[in-house]
Amino acid sequence: MSNLVSYLFKTNAFKVCPDNKPFWYTSGKIGPYFINTHFLYGSEESAVDFLKFIDVEKDDKLGVSKKILDKCLEQYNSNTIYKDVIDDIVNFVKNTIPVDDIDYISGGERRDWFFANIVAYMLKKPFITVFKDLSCVVCSADFENATPTQNLEGKKVLHIADLVTEASSYVRAWIPAVQSLGAEIVWSVVVVDRMQGGNDRLKSLGIDAYSLVQIAPTMFKQALDMNIITNNQCDLLNKFFESPDETMKAFLIAHPEFLEDSLHSDEKTVVRARLCVEGDLYGLNS
Repeated sequence: MSNLVSYLFKTNAFKVCPDNKPFWYTSGKIGPYFINTHFLYGSEESAVDFLKFIDVEKDDKLGVSKKILDKCLEQYNSNTIYKDVIDDIVNFVKNTIPVDDIDYISGGERRDWFFANIVAYMLKKPFITVFKDLSCVVCSADFENATPTQNLEGKKVLHIADLVTEASSYVRAWIPAVQSLGAEIVWSVVVVDRMQGGNDRLKSLGIDAYSLVQIAPTMFKQALDMNIITNNQCDLLNKFFESPDETMKAFLIAHPEFLEDSLHSDEKTVVRARLCVEGDLYGLNS
C-alpha cells in the first residue's frame, strides 16, 4: 500500500503542518495533520467539485446512486490516482473477505460514496445507499434499478467508508439504517483508520473491521523513507500519536506566541483559538 500512502500526501488527503505551525481543529484543539480522504478522488479540486455535485443531486434519492457511479467511473477511467485507489480497495476486499458471502455493499452519505458505489459495481454486488436521515435505497448490481425499501432479512452487508475515527457515524446511522432493512453489517472496510478506537468499537459490536491505511508510526516511517516528510514532522507525528493532548500542551507552553498570534488572525482561526482559551482545553491555567 506504499502507493496509497504517497497518494495521501500527493493529493493533500493527509496534510502535515509546517514546523511550529500546527493546524486548528473545529473543536478548539490543535494538531499536526488534517485528513480529507475524499481528496483521493484525484485532487482537492476534483473532490470538492464532486461533493458539490452530490449536494445538488442527493435529493433525487432513487437516481443519485447511479449518477454518482457514472461520475466515479468517468474519474476512474481518466485519473490514475483514483483508479489505483479503487483497484486497491477491490483487491483488498477480494483478498480479505470471502466475496461470495457478501450479499450487499453499503455506503453512507456523503464521502463514503466516493468509494463504495464503484467498488460495489466492480464486485458485482447490489448496493445500499444510506442517507443521513437513515433512509435507504437499494440498487441492483448494475445500478440500473433502485427501490426505496426492501426486506433484506438475514442478508450480510459489507460497509465501505472513507474514514473511521471513533465509529460514531456507524453507531448513530449506518448500522441502524441497515438493520432497519433486516440486514446486518458483517464487515467494514475503510480507506483510512485514524486509530482513535473506531475499528475496535466496531469489532466489539461483532463487525469484522479492516482498513487499508492506519494513521500510525508505520505510515509516518514510510512517508519519511519516501522523503515526503521531514524528520521534525515525523517526530511530531509520532509524539502526537502517543499523547495528543500532552504533545500540543507542551507545544503551546514552548511557543506562547502561537496562541497569541492565532487570537489576532483570520475569523475562523480566532473562533477556534477562543474555544481553546475559554475552555482551557489544555489545562494551561491550572
